[in-house]
Amino acid sequence: MGQGQGGARGLLEGKVAVVTGGANGIGRACCERFAEEGADVVVADILDEQGIDTIAAVEKKGRRAAYMHADASSPTDNETVMQHAVDVFGGIDILVTAAGISTADYRSDQPEIVARKAAKHAREQPDPMRRFTELRLAEWQKVLDVNLTGTLLAVQAASRVMLDLKKRGSIITIASIAAKHPEAGAPAYSVSKAGVWMLTKYAARVLGPAGIRVNAIGPGFIETNMTAVVRGLPDLEERLLANVPLGRMGTAREVADAALFLASQQSSYFTGEMLHPDGGFYTD
Repeated sequence: MGQGQGGARGLLEGKVAVVTGGANGIGRACCERFAEEGADVVVADILDEQGIDTIAAVEKKGRRAAYMHADASSPTDNETVMQHAVDVFGGIDILVTAAGISTADYRSDQPEIVARKAAKHAREQPDPMRRFTELRLAEWQKVLDVNLTGTLLAVQAASRVMLDLKKRGSIITIASIAAKHPEAGAPAYSVSKAGVWMLTKYAARVLGPAGIRVNAIGPGFIETNMTAVVRGLPDLEERLLANVPLGRMGTAREVADAALFLASQQSSYFTGEMLHPDGGFYTD
C-alpha cells in the first residue's frame, strides 16, 4: 500500500516501531518498509554511523525517527531504548528484534573480514565433528548473549511499556530456518535461534490476553552482510542453493514484507507463529 501512493493511509499509519539491530540488513529493511507504511521508528544498534544513515532513510520517506546506541545484551540499554520511544513518540506499538550475530567475532560492518575469517577457519578445520567438539565456551556464550538473551531483554522491556500504557501491540522476533534445521547454521547460532522460537511461543501464550501478539520470522539464506561468507565460498553457495526450490537467495526487503504483515492488522489473528521467507528451503 504505502502512504505515498495516491495519499492512501499506510498499514502502520500513526504507529511507533522499535527495531533493534536496525542499522543494516533485515533490521534496516524493516525500518524503511515500516516508514513507507506510516510508522515512526526508533532504531537501536551499536553501529552509530549506519544507524544514523537508517534514520536519514526513514526521514526521507516522511516519517520521524530516532537513533539509540544500544548493546542488545544489556538490560539497561534495552530499558533506555524503550523509554526513549515513550519519551519521544509516546509509546511502542511494534517491536522487531533484528539484532543478531552468527559467530562471536561477527561484525555486520565488516562482512569481508568476517567472510575471510570464516573461510580460513573452514580450511584449517574442515571436519564438522571437530568444529563442534572444539567449540569454545566463550564463543557459544557470546552468540547466545546477543541472539537469545538480547531478544528476551527487548521483548521484556517493550512488553512492559505496552502493558503499562495498556496498548495492544505486535512483537516480531527474528529467528532463522536454523531454529528448525541444524544444517542451516553453526552450533551456537542454530541453538540460539531455536531458543528465540521457543521464547516467541512462550511470550505469545503469556501476553496474548493483553492483546499483545508475538510472532517470529525464520528467514532462509538472505542477501545481507551476515551471509557474505556464503557468497564468498562458491561451492558452499551452490550446495545451499541446491536445497532452495526457488533457486536464489532472498532479499532483506522480502523479509521486511513478512514483518510488515505481522506488524499490521492484516495478521490480527496471528500469534505464536513463525513465517519462513526461505524460498522453500524449509518445507515441513
